[in-house]
Amino acid sequence: MCAARRIGPAFRDAHLLPLPAAFVTPLFARKPIADLIPEGEHSLKRVLTAGDLVMLAIGAVIGAGIFGAIGTAAAGQVGPDGVVIRMGAGPALVFSFLLLGGACALCAMCYAELAAMIPQAGSAYAYAYATLGELVAWIIGWDLILEYAVGNVAVAISWGDYFTTLLRGVGVVLPPWLTTGYRTALLSANPDVHGLLATAPQVFGWPVLVNVPAFGIVALVTWVLLRGAKESARVNNIMVAVKLVALALFIGFGLTHLNGANYTPFAPNGFAGIHQGAAIVFFAYIGFDAISTAAEETTNPNRNLPIGILVGLGVCTLIYVVVGAVLTGMVPYAQLGVADPLAFALEAAGFKAVGLIVALGAAVSMTAVLLVFQYGQPRIFFSMARDGLLPKWAARLHPKTRIPWATTLLTGVLVAAWSLIGDAAETYDLTNIGTLFAFALVCIGVLVLRVVEPDRPRPFRVPWVWPVALLGAASCAFIMAGLPAQAWSRFGAWLGIGLLIYVAYGVRHSRLRASR
Repeated sequence: MCAARRIGPAFRDAHLLPLPAAFVTPLFARKPIADLIPEGEHSLKRVLTAGDLVMLAIGAVIGAGIFGAIGTAAAGQVGPDGVVIRMGAGPALVFSFLLLGGACALCAMCYAELAAMIPQAGSAYAYAYATLGELVAWIIGWDLILEYAVGNVAVAISWGDYFTTLLRGVGVVLPPWLTTGYRTALLSANPDVHGLLATAPQVFGWPVLVNVPAFGIVALVTWVLLRGAKESARVNNIMVAVKLVALALFIGFGLTHLNGANYTPFAPNGFAGIHQGAAIVFFAYIGFDAISTAAEETTNPNRNLPIGILVGLGVCTLIYVVVGAVLTGMVPYAQLGVADPLAFALEAAGFKAVGLIVALGAAVSMTAVLLVFQYGQPRIFFSMARDGLLPKWAARLHPKTRIPWATTLLTGVLVAAWSLIGDAAETYDLTNIGTLFAFALVCIGVLVLRVVEPDRPRPFRVPWVWPVALLGAASCAFIMAGLPAQAWSRFGAWLGIGLLIYVAYGVRHSRLRASR
């Protein structure tokens, strides 16, 4: 019998294959979907409703993107040496959001189909395990760290910027060396910020430049998350209400101060600017992926997950388009490359008091984003540990709250430490490229599962699945092409490190391998 015939669906005869086939074949072994839906002592507690999921989506998507990165997406980004890193979309920013909304809608439908079939906490990691095999699942799990943990560093730093603005508005001025991370000062094109390297206090010859507000908010969010999933959802719902009020105020006052001249030129950098503007803000749209990490804690997941993912994305896209149109009509787009563009636009229009209120809303808004993303990352670690690809301690659940407390605490410590010294701009691209890669593989995974298990019940089915999934994967690749070369090189290095860890630990401890 030839080698090809000896490879069955379960790879039972892999030991008969000559090397390296005996090693390579298990790398792509798929985990049965039935094994991906745990119950009992190793499962999380189902407490979240469809409404909770929609609010989590808004909590995750409406945050640093709309209160922070939206300005850079409109104005572009210039490095410390004066070289243009990327072009801005200008007033055509609204088309950047529509491009993102369309691309994400294609991916979101694929997520909804898999999430309803596989209501597990692992998100894209779990879907890849069921469709593309263990090696790809590991790559996605490692890649999702970029989406959640690294992305939260950028959100925490943006939160710190808004919080500092808010304090300054009420007469409290913190020393710059307590609100600026070392990497931010090192990479900034602003001579005042860059000059902090020489003027900050020093310890053993090193400048003390730390972002204490960013560190503090991550610590606070981690404490909230350790209290339980339902408690975290209640806090998120309150913060979402506050952020929607803040955005309504911005839109209401902004509409009274629109200047038609600010919309000209409408697309100063053509489609290239629209494309690169979309790539900048894409990280903000990944909230619907965070919803899928809540699958194992959702009541009636077959129904509620598709609702939470698709409705949440639709509402958020509409909000982004409206805010983008108002913002670029209030202030010339070239002036928007600031940390707090909405508050800046309101102050420039003479609405200083409203600007302070919006800054407060932004701080609350980005707290919600931190909460949702910090909620998602530990559950990725938890799922990987439950499969044996990470150490057992990462799968420990709290006996009362039934949350993965060990990984929640670990994620909080890592994100808080990086936020203390990191730079937001350099983390945006890593978050974007990691997320886009995961989205593309989810789209491909839907097609694979349609072929290998066509008769499996699907509570939600992607309509016109082949064009939708292929267009979803292609759109992700297209947006990835708009990211700078530095993002690609760092992404390659990150995946290389992940593969070394998988070979050193995951291959030896995989429960799927042990069961074969």
